[in-house]
Amino acid sequence: GFVPGIPRITLNPDLVFLVVLPPLLYASAWTTSWRDFKLNLVSILFLAFGLVGFTVLGVALIAPRVLPGFDWRLALVLGAVVAPTDAIAASAIARRIGLPSRIVDVLEGESLINDATGLLALEFAIAIVVSGTAPGIPQGLLTLTWLTAGGVGLGLLVGWLVYLLETRIDDGPNEIALSVLVPYAAYFLADAAHASGVLAVVACGLFLTRKSAHMFSPTVRIQVWSFWQSFTFVLNGIVFVIMGLQLPWILSSIREYSATRLIVDGGLFSLLLIVLRIIWVYPGSWLANFVRCRMHHTREKPPRPREVFVVSWSGMRGVVSLAAALSLPTVLANGDPFPERDLIVFLTFCVILVTLVLQGVTLAPLVRLLGLANAAGPNCEEQEARRLVLEAALEHLESVKVSRTEVSDEIFDDLIGHYQHRLASLQPGQDNDEHVSHHYSFLEISRETAGVERETAVRLRNEGRINDQVLRRIERELDLNESRYSDGFED
Repeated sequence: GFVPGIPRITLNPDLVFLVVLPPLLYASAWTTSWRDFKLNLVSILFLAFGLVGFTVLGVALIAPRVLPGFDWRLALVLGAVVAPTDAIAASAIARRIGLPSRIVDVLEGESLINDATGLLALEFAIAIVVSGTAPGIPQGLLTLTWLTAGGVGLGLLVGWLVYLLETRIDDGPNEIALSVLVPYAAYFLADAAHASGVLAVVACGLFLTRKSAHMFSPTVRIQVWSFWQSFTFVLNGIVFVIMGLQLPWILSSIREYSATRLIVDGGLFSLLLIVLRIIWVYPGSWLANFVRCRMHHTREKPPRPREVFVVSWSGMRGVVSLAAALSLPTVLANGDPFPERDLIVFLTFCVILVTLVLQGVTLAPLVRLLGLANAAGPNCEEQEARRLVLEAALEHLESVKVSRTEVSDEIFDDLIGHYQHRLASLQPGQDNDEHVSHHYSFLEISRETAGVERETAVRLRNEGRINDQVLRRIERELDLNESRYSDGFED
């Protein structure tokens, strides 16, 4: 942002709420397991609702004592602005460093929902400052109920309609284009009905990810996943670059404040938010575990203190908070300027900078120090699923071999032997070491052979004997096969 000659780009809040947020939420919901989300729902709600409320109230009570010029109403606005955590940062880091899946699931679920609760709290806080009156509790509960139920219901409706349409088409480009439009359709429909667009997108994504195995063909599914991986990466990068470019503009709007005061206020406020999250998460995690055990009538061990601390240290803020700060009105109902608006924007930027840089950079070393990195060990659930899938395939081949007399037995024997070696590789032991060795030898030779096929296809293209379209089709088949061989070595 301070590089000379960099163009001055102002972040429009509508760009975040209406253009950027829907696809990012949709992509996060799409990669979320509904089973794990439901299993950790109590913990997620304690963070998405309880922690947001605790943060807003805590800032309203403490900020006026440490931030000159703030009363409880302005502090309420400030708390609501910075209450939501970033939907991408914490979970991306957590997955890369190998945190236990339960922690990752809780962090992802929290960030999917707390945008809606934080923005609702902001709406009430702005109304108090602008009009000078606070909405009544019955009105607030009614609004919260409609935001939640309406958003979830409309999101499921959009998801169901898209599922009906997807089952009738099988074309990669068209389905990719449709997948981009889906989150916007869910968000705008809910927003038009004054429900939560955030919850609508999340509900739609969770519904469609459950149906994706039936509504996409294998080829289309590969294309859609590849597109969305690149799309979300680029979109996140652009947003965070634009967010960084806001700093010179923010500083130019608060020249009446001294540099010392800005640094002190930004540091104190960031520290306050970190401490508030730690204070809530420890008793909240114990209470959530207690409620979950009562609901499911089970005895489940409470999370370990070091796991709870990692959750409390993962409260990164992001672009939603900055967009919320920039969306604050400029004047009150009586025409006076909105008090301390520029300082609220600056403090929000400080929180984003401190949490993303300080907590984001230190999260991986902290996890390793606490011994939680790769703590999950081998994925036994995946191993069991692969074993059952291969056993079902072998059972099918054995039954078909008897009925399909027109097919040579050698074909079935070759296929059955290949599946048996794959199955044996999942069950290493003294009796089947030969099968395991055979399987890995098969994978190694297959990869070498695929390399020869690729070199030959390129040579034929270079000699002019085939065109580039033929080469690309052959390369695609080889890429898919080599990817499968690589997965086999990892397993």
